[in-house]
Amino acid sequence: MKRFVYIAIILLTAILQSNAVTPSDSVNILFRQGHSNLLLNMGDNHNHLDSIVNKINALTSGSAYNLRSIRFIGSASPEGSVSINNRLSVKRASTVFDYLHKHTSFNDSITSFEYTGRDWKGLADMVNNDQNVPDRDEVIEILSDIITSVDNGNQQPEALINRLKTIGGGEAYHYMYKNLYPSLRFSKITLDYIPSIVPMTGIVVNPTLIDIDFDETIPAISFTGKQQHKPFYMAIKTNLLYDAIALPSLSAEFYLGKNWSAGVNWTYGWWDKDNSHHYWRAYGGDIVVRKWVGEKSRIKPLTGHHLGVFAGIVTYDFEFGGTGYMGGLPGHTLWDRCNRYAGIEYGYSLPVGRRLNIDFSLGLGYLGGKVIKYEPSNDRYIWEETKNFSWFGPVKAEISLTWLIGRGNVNERR
Repeated sequence: MKRFVYIAIILLTAILQSNAVTPSDSVNILFRQGHSNLLLNMGDNHNHLDSIVNKINALTSGSAYNLRSIRFIGSASPEGSVSINNRLSVKRASTVFDYLHKHTSFNDSITSFEYTGRDWKGLADMVNNDQNVPDRDEVIEILSDIITSVDNGNQQPEALINRLKTIGGGEAYHYMYKNLYPSLRFSKITLDYIPSIVPMTGIVVNPTLIDIDFDETIPAISFTGKQQHKPFYMAIKTNLLYDAIALPSLSAEFYLGKNWSAGVNWTYGWWDKDNSHHYWRAYGGDIVVRKWVGEKSRIKPLTGHHLGVFAGIVTYDFEFGGTGYMGGLPGHTLWDRCNRYAGIEYGYSLPVGRRLNIDFSLGLGYLGGKVIKYEPSNDRYIWEETKNFSWFGPVKAEISLTWLIGRGNVNERR
């Protein structure tokens, strides 16, 4: 009997908790035809964004609710090509994501994206709810055929679209273009959240009905919401180009937030065969700061296009049985021996596995310092000249195998 009453209390509390959940809030942000730039003075955009920003700030600042997810849907009206509208859908969703990131603070791991492209289903829903559409029944029938054709893989059912445009001499299409299409050029933001704790007000239990012996152990129960862990993004890399010429390399890159990252790179290879005067020696490294740009980088950190600035030092000693070249002054500190380089870079990080990327980068800039030229003779090395060396052009190349580390730092399965 005691266990029955205890279970009944748990079930009653769970029911109250489920009834107290507010499932979601959502707003639509409108865009101009063919554009993805955000206009706060268009429609109710300003009020909608203010309301959603205030809601996110409240949910992430210790309110009675926990923010569970933020969903972004990018959409486009059906006119225009498939490729253009697909790009518009992606850009519109990314635009509102960027706006919220600038005005709020939330974990990227709770975000998800959906891109509708040409929103035929949205148009069909609007026609079904609008009694003023001319030749409405015929329009609904053709829209149903278009949707079926698209679902079957035909993304450009031009014959059906041409029929839609000619219904009633074009009157129906003109009405939809003027009155319905503008509402399909949007990005939708949806917040899902759950109570962090549910008060047990209104429940009165007669103590005479529950006689609990203290020698019985009852497990502790917590009704707090699911804890949200902050995501962590890091990458360990090796440059396959340097590895291929026997100069092993290792790099670490850390995501700083707001599509910025910082990394440190180090290369070390110190090989020699003294009896034949063959030397292949180099070591050094650089630091780099990157800004990640493009749609893929907004969806998944450390992925897609990136621009960066870098600076580093390197020393070397290359000889293949004849004239040798040494970067820096022998016998001095690394800072005296090194050549220095700096510049700008562009690259692209391509997902190839769940936790693997291939990062392609090219850096342009300056490389300079002292270079010593010498010749081997009678088991000795004869100095010939020391000169200052300067180079402007490509100074860095990278094809790196990248291992993604951290909570949430995984690529989508394909």
